[in-house]
Formats: sequence, structure tokens, C-alpha cells
Amino acid sequence: MIQRSRTVSLLALGAICLAGCSSEEPTQQQLKPLTLMEQASNVVKSGDGYAVTWAAVLANGNPWHFGEHVVASVVGKDAGGREVFRMDQPLDAVPPGGSLTFTGQGTATAKPAKVSVDYRPAQWRQAARVPSAFRPFPASRVQTMRQKDGSYLITGYVANPYQLPASSLVVSALLRDGAGKLLGGGSTFVDDVQAGRPPRFILTVAGLPPGTKVGRTEVVARTWGSTARPYEELAMGGVMPLHTVKPKTAPFQTDRGSEVTSGSE
Repeated sequence: MIQRSRTVSLLALGAICLAGCSSEEPTQQQLKPLTLMEQASNVVKSGDGYAVTWAAVLANGNPWHFGEHVVASVVGKDAGGREVFRMDQPLDAVPPGGSLTFTGQGTATAKPAKVSVDYRPAQWRQAARVPSAFRPFPASRVQTMRQKDGSYLITGYVANPYQLPASSLVVSALLRDGAGKLLGGGSTFVDDVQAGRPPRFILTVAGLPPGTKVGRTEVVARTWGSTARPYEELAMGGVMPLHTVKPKTAPFQTDRGSEVTSGSE
């Protein structure tokens, strides 16, 4: 009887362990891997070899988790399939349910016939706030000017919607053709971005093939760092109210564009 009771107890403990393990396992399995939505690369002859530039967009389909410590691997191969260029690029944290735009450049001693962008799997961490708390950093007054050497100069302003100042933001510009296809891009940094005082950014996109026609420019800004900490600290501090100054004009006597009638008629 004693041996039988021990066996029953062990089976019960094993069932509890399996139940506990199975409750945690699906959580990890349900997390979706990052998706490389689009990429573009260009190769041009430079003084010390070949300048390789690239731009890409990673998407995070998980609405409650940050993708951290992501590393992009950029590989260039010649016409015979031999690897002539490789660079590992640490990336910033990918926000929940959002995307990460990144650009980069390097030098190859031999000309790559094909350049591909891939990435290593992210480390996942649950966000400390609801997804709606992570507001984008809007860009305004963006201008794109083609230079004599074929490069493009992009200028504009980036705003901070949060009450706390952002110590450093990465501003990336993606150039697209008339159909929306990604052609290339470039990035720069802006520091001490305070609410109500949007700094001006200036960056250059070079290396596009001759004759390239740019249809539009897409500018995005993000926090800098491989973890979610900078973004979460801003979100924890709260966003700026939509209206910070009391209106000075008198209210309208009647509603513009419509006629107000009483319910007694």
C-alpha cells in the first residue's frame, strides 16, 4: 500500500509539473519572429574600393513585446557567389506592433554583384506600458533636394510628443520611387529633443544609381539603443497635452457650417 501511494503521489507531481511547463511554453511559441518587410542596396565605386549602402524595414507583429538586441547581417557576393563583403550591424529595439527602419554603409574591396540583408532573432521582453503609450516622433517640414553629385540632401524637423526630453533620437529617411518602391536611405542623430522645441535634422543619401527618380521621401525617428529602456522611460513620463494654451478668442455664437435647432420645435 505504501509503495502504491508513493507511485500515485509521483504521478500527481509529474502531472502538476507538466501542467506548469505547458502553461509557459505556448507563450513563447505564440511570439512571432520579426519580418523583413523590404530592403534595398546600392554599390558604387569609391576611392578605396566599393561603397556599399543599404536600407531596410523590420516589422514586429507582437503587440505586447519589444524585440531587443537585434543584429542585422549584411552580406555581399560577387558574380561567382564568393563572399566579398560582410558587416554585422547592431540595431535599435523594435517597438511592439511597430517597425524599425535602419540604414547603413560600408566598404568592399571587390565589387559585390548582390547584397542581401538578414537579421539574427530578437530577444523578447514584454512592454511595461500598453502599446498606445508608445507614440511616434513626428517629422515636419521635410525637404528633399538633389545635389550636383547625384546625392540627396534631406532636411526637416522632428518633434517629441512626450513630457520628458529625449536624450537622443535616430532620424532615418527612406527614398522611394513613384510606385513606392524603396530605393535607398540614410540616417542621422538629433540630441536633447524637448517637447515644443523640435530640432532640425540634416542628412545625405548617396550611392543611388545614375538616372534614379525619387518620387517621395519617408522620414521616421526612433529612440537609440538596443533595449526598450529609452522608449519606456519616455512613455512612463506621459505625453504632452494636446492643448497647452487657453484660447484667447471668444467662442462662436453659432456652430459654423450648420444650423442649431431646439428640440421643442
